[in-house]
Amino acid sequence: MQALVIGSGYVGLVAAACFAEAGHRILGVDVDAAKVATLSRGESPIFEPGLEDLLRKHLSSGELRFTTDLKAGIAEADAAFICVGTPQSEDGSADMKYVLAVAGEIGEAMALRSKESKPLIVVDKSTVPVGTAARVHAEIATHTDRAFEVVSNPEFLREGCAIGDFMEPDRVVIGCRTDHAEVIMKALYQPFLDRSGGKWFRMDPPSAELTKYAANAMLALRISFINEIANLAEDVGADIEHVKAAIGADHRIGPAFLNPGPGFGGSCFPKDLQALLKVGREHGHPMMTLATTVEANRHQKQVLLRKVRQYFEVKSGVPAPLRGRRFAIWGLAFKANTDDIRESMALELIEGLVNLGAEVVVHDFAAMDAVKAKIGNKVRYATTPLAACEGADALLIATEWTQYRQADLEAVAGALKARCIFDGRNLFRPEDMEAKGWTYHSLGRRAVGPS
Repeated sequence: MQALVIGSGYVGLVAAACFAEAGHRILGVDVDAAKVATLSRGESPIFEPGLEDLLRKHLSSGELRFTTDLKAGIAEADAAFICVGTPQSEDGSADMKYVLAVAGEIGEAMALRSKESKPLIVVDKSTVPVGTAARVHAEIATHTDRAFEVVSNPEFLREGCAIGDFMEPDRVVIGCRTDHAEVIMKALYQPFLDRSGGKWFRMDPPSAELTKYAANAMLALRISFINEIANLAEDVGADIEHVKAAIGADHRIGPAFLNPGPGFGGSCFPKDLQALLKVGREHGHPMMTLATTVEANRHQKQVLLRKVRQYFEVKSGVPAPLRGRRFAIWGLAFKANTDDIRESMALELIEGLVNLGAEVVVHDFAAMDAVKAKIGNKVRYATTPLAACEGADALLIATEWTQYRQADLEAVAGALKARCIFDGRNLFRPEDMEAKGWTYHSLGRRAVGPS
């Protein structure tokens, strides 16, 4: 199959590379000439394990090319994937200007296709509100009389695991109206379905569009729920690890997304929940559980700062207990295996500590440049996790990089002023930390060491 992938952000690059790996001929399109030049050298502008290897492999094989010219591949394409951004507007809705602009460009380029050509399948791959397929269809139709169909094909990729998620999907969702569209889409995805045994879902476009929002909303709800239970567990003397294991064993619940943490972030959950809330309001259906989820997550993002303030307030007995203290923060991305800092709890933690007069030294394995570009020299940047700890009053863990779990804690103790960790990811066992003389605060479990 031949396909255009328009937009070289997170979704577009992963889709382009993985479709090329499946043997399809892919033309990646982006308006940014500098980015196209970078990609054409096999260099990825985003951090995603395995992505750069695939880009280089298929640039060499010829299955993958990049251009700024959308018209370059439109005549022979079987499908054109729209993978541009849908940023959040001020009212919470998804901003559709980039999607509709691409739709217009596709419509104008359709003149290059023969009138006898089979319908071009235009695929909404970006996360878009219900009704977008109809809007995209209308926009294209104003520019062409050539045959086409708009399909909704939401992505379900996890940052840090996106290559595996794409190539071994548990399901592929297609919102289409004709058998021809399904045949084209199935030909594109069949190599991945054969590999994973994943399920194929054909439905109408509005159902496919709503499926994406519903999936992210459900996962966000689970995260906020387990965080609420973890906070309560601390107050009643329970251990969240026991609780989550037992409830996760119930086949109706399952164990996924039951790990307490400092709140969800990233490019999807916060934005998609706001967009779904906006859709609900527009149709007279206030999404009350989602509104509570958003509020609970806002509160949870302050959980480590609250613990730090409380501990040093009791310890020092002064009204400004953090002023003049130094804190090390491990992890800046909203999760491990990505450089994405959008809606990252670490940024709120930094802001809170600095506003309270503390000095902050940070480390992350991928997101340091992104943070420096955003906040500059508000903090100090350490080249290693251990260097971040030098002279710090405590270590705060915000991101669950495996390397942090494997750190030499005795070396860390030697660098810190005191054996004190506030762990927002529950990387260590309280009983082990207690045995080694640490003051250790985590989520949903008993604190150990001096109170």
